[in-house]
Amino acid sequence: MSPENRNYVVLVDPQGQAIGVEEKLKAHQKGLLHKAFSIFVWNSKNEMLLQQRNLNKYHFGGLWSNTCCSHPSPDEDLAQAAHRRLQEEMGFYTPLTQAFSFIYKAADPKSKLIEHELDTVFVGIYDGEIRPDLQEIEAYRWVTLDALTQEMAENPEQFTEWFKICLAMMEEKQLLPQI
Repeated sequence: MSPENRNYVVLVDPQGQAIGVEEKLKAHQKGLLHKAFSIFVWNSKNEMLLQQRNLNKYHFGGLWSNTCCSHPSPDEDLAQAAHRRLQEEMGFYTPLTQAFSFIYKAADPKSKLIEHELDTVFVGIYDGEIRPDLQEIEAYRWVTLDALTQEMAENPEQFTEWFKICLAMMEEKQLLPQI
């Protein structure tokens, strides 16, 4: 994959069929529907790995979110992209399982950029060392679902919109670890 391809996203129709490519920033300025993925990793204690997005991210900077999220490059399949970004952002590899996909739209009030994504959710389990890229993330932590639920109820503005939507859908689909 060429480095310049990372600056483009794959545009899709509501059925998920590719209809073109666009520069990442332009797609977010225009709110164009594009492919994305969200990764959720748990450890053997049923704690979820969260990341706080780097404060300098072009949108939703400083907010807490799922383990990793990004976009596939035009020449890359989703699973390949998910593994690549997990390694780049969090510094580890673990097998991932594709769980489900959904469409959402959310505007960042600070940057005025719009996420309009066909988001595919991947899940995995990992108990090893985290070696984050601090250019990508501000911080990370493991959290129980009970603690996360309480924190999200008290401070919803500290979490990304897609994370809140994904988590609710995972609960609805009974994909969260049973304690």
